[in-house]
Amino acid sequence: MEEAFGNKMNLIPLTSESQLTDLINDKLSVVLFKHSTRCSVSNMAWKMFQQEWNNAETPVYYLDLLNYRSISNAIASQFQIEHQSPQVLVIKNGACVYHATHQAIDAAIVQAALQN
Repeated sequence: MEEAFGNKMNLIPLTSESQLTDLINDKLSVVLFKHSTRCSVSNMAWKMFQQEWNNAETPVYYLDLLNYRSISNAIASQFQIEHQSPQVLVIKNGACVYHATHQAIDAAIVQAALQN
């Protein structure tokens, strides 16, 4: 299920490990945003990211950590990056080229990482 977020974001829920495997194997350039819906810091980071994001072409996969923690564990294992929440990762050609957590999450930096 893909949806446009104000025509600025191609938002796709990440709901299965096979979906994660596919995007890694397909060598797509994507953003993964891991979010805990019960955490105020995570909620603030997610809202700020949505407001700042302006790239409808690049898929942004949204992971609800409360419902899909096993996918977060798979991400941590696959990319050897400690689980955090909130956390954003840029995946290009099957590798994580950038990641940030908490207040360090910045949509402009994420978009720059996609261009490098």
